Order: sequence, then structure tokens, then C-alpha cells
Amino acid sequence: MSARVGAVLDRLPESGVDAMLVTGLVNVRYLTGYSGSNGVALLTPDSPKFLTDFRYIEQAAEEVDSSFERRPAALDLLDAVRETLPEGGMRLGFEDAHMSVWDHRRLRDRLPERVELVAVHGLVEQLRRVKDANEIARIKAATELADEAFETLLGERLAGSTEREVAVRLDHGMRERGAVGSSFPTIVAAGPNGARPHARPRDVEIRPGDLVVIDWGAELDGYFSDCTRTLAAGAPAEEMREIYELVLEAQLTGVRAVKAGAGGREVDASARAVIEAAGHGVRFGHGLGHGVGLEVHEPPRLSQSSEDVLVSGNVVTVEPGVYVPASFGVRIEDLVVVTEGGCEILTSVSKALTVVG
Repeated sequence: MSARVGAVLDRLPESGVDAMLVTGLVNVRYLTGYSGSNGVALLTPDSPKFLTDFRYIEQAAEEVDSSFERRPAALDLLDAVRETLPEGGMRLGFEDAHMSVWDHRRLRDRLPERVELVAVHGLVEQLRRVKDANEIARIKAATELADEAFETLLGERLAGSTEREVAVRLDHGMRERGAVGSSFPTIVAAGPNGARPHARPRDVEIRPGDLVVIDWGAELDGYFSDCTRTLAAGAPAEEMREIYELVLEAQLTGVRAVKAGAGGREVDASARAVIEAAGHGVRFGHGLGHGVGLEVHEPPRLSQSSEDVLVSGNVVTVEPGVYVPASFGVRIEDLVVVTEGGCEILTSVSKALTVVG
């Protein structure tokens, strides 16, 4: 039995359940290795089982951890759960964040009365917060790939290209280097569009002197990277330089605050204080960072409302920003691994203000 499955089983008593039905596909992948689109894991103390339909039988044979008994099932996997359960009365946990009311009702209708369904929240996600050495290596590889693609972009002209053209070039560069795809729709936002934290690339040309916010990442072997840099398409105005240096100071302050034992709210506050002291607090409206792993946004969170405490092995972003409405924006983001005494920065791209023609 794998250590991950064992860790879930060890936590079942505190959740008040005898067995656990895992239906969230990211959690299924974490526990089993399966990367398909239809599969569930049933964790019982005697023998963990994995269910999928005919389309994925061969894939499951290659991917699913050998500690799981692999069983073929109908397309609607909930139909097969009843036959997979051990005999006798039991409390079966289900992932409340990954099962709709409709699916819960269907599952309840299919199970005998001896089985009580119990909502369990975030059990697997809690384990996923701490990355092991293999996971960190995969995230590093995704980050290195994405950084290489970005470095190539720095040798090309920005002014005169459209935001969409730059985003396509960056996405293509990551795929050329082996990425499955982008971590999320790549953001390339020039001038006033950069004042929108989640801007979409437009068919609008980047102008000389624009600041260009580029937020990108690669998916590789199931794991993600995430990084943001703000470039200048020609010599930037003095106000732009000043805001850039302010955001850089806040970002460096936030990175220094990251360490095992630090609270997510505390780390956020350290960087936010720098921006607030300069009178731009209202222009930094999002959290400082988030966890990254099998999902590009996952716990723990670095924000004003976070109740998370960082531990060694967390992988988080540190990404303050200042957004000047209808004018420009600046965001600088690194991906870091939390350690006992601080953090290891995975991102290798320079944070100095870079002017690209």
C-alpha cells in the first residue's frame, strides 16, 4: 500500500468514517497516478480499489499504483460503487467539494441502507499541500521549461507585436520544450490592459514605452509552474520605473517572509505594508500568493484572510502587484518551495526591469 493511501486511511477515524470514496480527479491522480477523465478510488482498510470504464482500462493498467485493485465498471462509475464495498454496515466518506447534490442523491439511491454517507472536506487536499522530493522535482522541471521559453522571448521585439501574438509565441515555446500545455491561459497585457490582473491577450499592438505584464506557466507530467514578469517595450516613463521598483521591493520582502511556521496572513502583510506605505495599497487588491502543484491554484493561501500556516514542502507563489487604472500595471511573481529557514526560489528569470525593443 502506498504511503499516500496509508496517510488517508490513518485519517479516516478523525473524519468519522470507515472508508473513503475519492471522486475529485486531481485527488484520484495524486493517490493512484491515473491521469484519465473518468475514474474513482475507493479506500478501505483491507484493499484500495480503482474503478474506470472500458475506455481507460489499458491506461489504468499502465498508470495506476499496483497497490490498487483495478476493476472495470460501467461508464457511470457510481453504479459500480455498491458492488465494490465490503459487507456489513459502514460509514462511507465522500468528498463534499467534488460531488454535486445530484450525484450525491444518485449515489445514495444506489447504496444499501447499511451504508451511511458522510461528507468529508479537504482530506486529500490537506496531504497534497506538502510536496515530496519527487513532486518538487517535477515542479522544478516545469518551471525550468517555462523560464527557457520566456528567455527566448526576451530576444524578440515586443513593440509592434500584438498581445495575442506574444502569448502564442510563448505558449508555442513551452510546447516545443515538452510542456503538455500552459498552466492557464497565458496573460500578455500591455499598457492600460496591464491594470487588469487577469487580462486577456488582445489583437492590439504593443506600443513603444508600454509596460507589458506577462503571466505564464507550463504543465509537465501533471504538475504546474507559475511566474509573472513585467517588461518594458522601450524606455518606460519615470512613474512606471518608480512603481516597478516599489513592487520589486514588496516582492523581495514577501519572499524573505516565507518560511515554515509563518502564517499566510503574516507573509501577505509583510509585502502589503511596503505598497501601503507608498500610498498604493488600494491598487493591490488580490492576495500575495497561492499554492501550486497538481493544480495551479491550491492551498495554502497567502492573503489577508488566510488562516494557513506554512510548513516545509509547501510550494507557493509570491506575486504582489500595483495596478494603475487606465494606465498600466506591474506584477512580479516567483514560485518558491518553503523550507525550515526560509524558501528556495524556483524561478530563474531576472527580476530587474528589462527593456525589450
